[in-house]
Amino acid sequence: MNKERKKKKVIICDDIAKIGIDMLKKHCIVDVRTRLTQDQLKEAIPAYDAAVVRNTTRFPRDIIESARKLKVIGRAGAGLDTIDHQAANEKGIVIVNALNANSVAVAEHTFALMLCLGRHLHRANADLKDNRWEKKCLMGTGLAGKTLGLVGFGQIARQVASRALAFGMTVQVYQKRATPEKNTKSGVETVDLKILFSTSDFISLHIPGKPGNINFVNAELLSFMKSTAYIINTAHGDIMDEDALLEALNKGILAGAALDVFKIEPATDNPLVAHEKVIVSPHIAASTADAQQSAAIVIAQQILDILVESDHENPLGLAVVPLNKVIPHELIDPRRVANLIEKINASDVFTNPPIVVPSKDYYVVLDGATRVASFKKLGFPHIIVQVLKDRDIYKLDTWFHVIRKIDTKILLNLLNDLPEITMVKSDLKTVQAEMVEHGGLCYLQTMDKAVYHIQPKGGANHLDALNKLTDIYIKASHVTRALHDDIDILLNEFPDLTGVVAFPVYTLDQVLQITESGNVMPAGITRSIINGRVMRLNADIEYLRSDRNLDEKNRWLYDMVMEKLSRDQARYYAEPIYLLDE
Repeated sequence: MNKERKKKKVIICDDIAKIGIDMLKKHCIVDVRTRLTQDQLKEAIPAYDAAVVRNTTRFPRDIIESARKLKVIGRAGAGLDTIDHQAANEKGIVIVNALNANSVAVAEHTFALMLCLGRHLHRANADLKDNRWEKKCLMGTGLAGKTLGLVGFGQIARQVASRALAFGMTVQVYQKRATPEKNTKSGVETVDLKILFSTSDFISLHIPGKPGNINFVNAELLSFMKSTAYIINTAHGDIMDEDALLEALNKGILAGAALDVFKIEPATDNPLVAHEKVIVSPHIAASTADAQQSAAIVIAQQILDILVESDHENPLGLAVVPLNKVIPHELIDPRRVANLIEKINASDVFTNPPIVVPSKDYYVVLDGATRVASFKKLGFPHIIVQVLKDRDIYKLDTWFHVIRKIDTKILLNLLNDLPEITMVKSDLKTVQAEMVEHGGLCYLQTMDKAVYHIQPKGGANHLDALNKLTDIYIKASHVTRALHDDIDILLNEFPDLTGVVAFPVYTLDQVLQITESGNVMPAGITRSIINGRVMRLNADIEYLRSDRNLDEKNRWLYDMVMEKLSRDQARYYAEPIYLLDE
């Protein structure tokens, strides 16, 4: 009875495949309550820890605000426009979806439309059913040797590309954030948008329907197309300027189009639906039994990852956790992220797990925020972390910021112009006591050994002032982290040194309080000192990237760690060390 009470409760608001419901029932109490009105849902939702939706049920702000226990909303599909993201974020509710579960289904539908366009199958079918044998009017075009242009190159587009290559097509892609080297390995060429539209025989759209992509395909882009070319949209109705497409078809600018999605659905009164050069389907690209089963499995596993703790604990405190449950306590330097992403892409192993501490339903990163941000940007579902449970083995210290490659006068002028701070001349003997007395942010010692006590101005938010201060000199200079602020020694190490910034030491409770309030500290101030930190784990990065569930990955991690320990492959170093390959 007690065990049953501890189980989390899940409400299934829309129909999903039975396999997903069965997965959830193994670990949770599951209520299938479909077709609830918004009032009924608002009344029911306070009792649940998780909710599953598809296309019908909406989660606007008022319903989310009524949810007292809700930790996660799962969408058994790709689109998330029925859920108020801002309201969910404000309450710390995680939103997950089955983004790639329907990739194959949508890719196959895209290819079916492409074949229909090239061989005029829609007209052939209609003519023959109308008792007309119009063979001579139905001369088609093959796919082999033709060029396919893909706008966007995510999971669905990659599935389309692999099929096109098998048909003997040349594939070229456009991405806003191009990855030409990776694309070349996939057998496709990266080109700019104008070249793609002017040289492709078939163009298929695979970009998200976010606000910045509304009417992405406009009259100008359509004007570049060959008169023999076709365009296909199985992505989002909003990305196509339908009026421009209709005009282009009427003028013969392109040969035809295939549409599975529309700006307004149902699209029963849309003139494109009735157009003789257009093939249409009623938003069914993802509608296969296989895709729906896959979506149900993916969404059920993501919900279980969040609600149910793994049983595979290892002696080193390592765990595989969902990346969307890992949050930083500090700002991230995008330049450091970009550099680390290059290293991750060039490696086949995961080396150094970030250090995290459990806080409510999340893990707060104490050390390794850049690594976490890099893996999030690369789209990993999970990451290996070292979970700090014993605070006795942990000490929080501070980094010193060595400011380089900027003139001293320029630096001082930049800081003096900040409206949130005040700089007061001081000296090394008294500045520490002054910081304690006046609640100082930090102090700056320049290369000529002038010392400035930096304080927040009256009325300024302490954390906001600190973030703006560090942000301005990080962007204007080159900042290196150091273990001390001895100017003479630092000048020998860094001849281009301008000054060094020293911060007060924060406690772990202060860091967690800042994070739990939804704020972050500046990048690279806190320094974690941990006895027994795990380095050089060398775990298979592709296994970590895979869509295997969290339980499987934690079992894999447990087996790997126990094998390394049993084979005496672990070494403990009590002394501080330098790592020269970070």
